[in-house]
Amino acid sequence: MDLTLLNILCCPITHKSLSVVAADQLAGLNEDIARGELFTRGGVCVDKPMHEALLTACGRWVYPVIDGVPVLLEDSCVDLASQSAGGQRG
Repeated sequence: MDLTLLNILCCPITHKSLSVVAADQLAGLNEDIARGELFTRGGVCVDKPMHEALLTACGRWVYPVIDGVPVLLEDSCVDLASQSAGGQRG
């Protein structure tokens, strides 16, 4: 992720800064995706692994980065607080 871009992006829900999801947390999220247990805020089951994602400063919301483009849509993010215990990694 380009640091210049990352420094100007913010969460559309909290309006706080974002950081790149750590590799171990991303691996855990991808395990949940493989089991069909990860859902977006809009209620859609995430069916493709995340190669990169952004995390809000509070650690609650995860936004996917697809082909280098952050998807900062409220319904496309994952609310870690509403996931099963397996989805709450970090």
